[in-house]
Amino acid sequence: MASPGQSTLFTTFTELVTTTYRNHKRLIADNVSEHNALYRRVTKKGRVRREDGGLSIVEPLDYAENATYQRYSGYDPLNTSASDVLSAAEFPWRQQAVHVTASGLEIRSNSGENRIVNLVKARITNAQRTLANNLSEDFYSSGSLSNQIGGLQSLISDAGTGTVGGIDSSAFPFWQSTLQSAAAPIQGGGAITPSSTTIESLMLPLYLRTTRGADVVDLIVASEDYFTFFEQSQTSLKRYAPEDTGRGGMVSMKYKNADVFFDSAASGIPSAHMYFVNTDYVSVVVHQDADMEIMPEMRAINQDAIVIPIIHQCNLTISNRKRQGVVKA
Repeated sequence: MASPGQSTLFTTFTELVTTTYRNHKRLIADNVSEHNALYRRVTKKGRVRREDGGLSIVEPLDYAENATYQRYSGYDPLNTSASDVLSAAEFPWRQQAVHVTASGLEIRSNSGENRIVNLVKARITNAQRTLANNLSEDFYSSGSLSNQIGGLQSLISDAGTGTVGGIDSSAFPFWQSTLQSAAAPIQGGGAITPSSTTIESLMLPLYLRTTRGADVVDLIVASEDYFTFFEQSQTSLKRYAPEDTGRGGMVSMKYKNADVFFDSAASGIPSAHMYFVNTDYVSVVVHQDADMEIMPEMRAINQDAIVIPIIHQCNLTISNRKRQGVVKA
């Protein structure tokens, strides 16, 4: 209901925004997945988790084997001592928001039925695109900006070290991700200049180091330059992923059992990088009450305008860094 002296056009605009957004809410998640190979994969694997609260996000870690395993015979005493095999990483909630705004002039100038519908559609489309683009950048980020999601550059850092989820990997080496630097390859020897003839020499050692039995990397996300090297190296041996895997215009190929995706710099991935991701250990955790939720309209006391916030609260989490790796220059 309009406030005294407030045109019903304002109420109409708000109702149209609310109903349009709710009817198309799923489109934002789809837009993010089409912009970002990592988000698409974790969504497809059911690794998007919704929680109902908590001061932070807690990820249990199965970081060590049980030390009581033994070989024995007959009456040998058994090892029943306690084994410290579980811990937890803690990730802060990160919040994002985008706002649908309109001034009184804009609303009254678009007072015709079709015109106000077109104004709403244009503002909603812009809000969806803005949220999708920025979330995509955050999923690849280092989390260095204020209140930013800790993305792949944080979880799988260039040095393989750093504090992630409150755990200092310098003090706990099991929490370090695996680094394959072209300047100092993990297989030893001199530096390797990345190219179409050398890229697999960098990929194979990293693939082997991040594999443990059937526990293998299933996603490789490459920047434009490194994907080009890989593509050129496979000229006569190309294996493309299933058709639906490349939805949204993302190009993908196969390396062993892993899908290799190209993501552009506009998506947030840094140049000269190739991330090896075992998505069994990566999750997007979202608060169930702030999952792209539309909030009640706000009216400024000193402006002839309304603002309708759309909020999101989430973070990217990881429970095993050792099974993740990066190829970098």
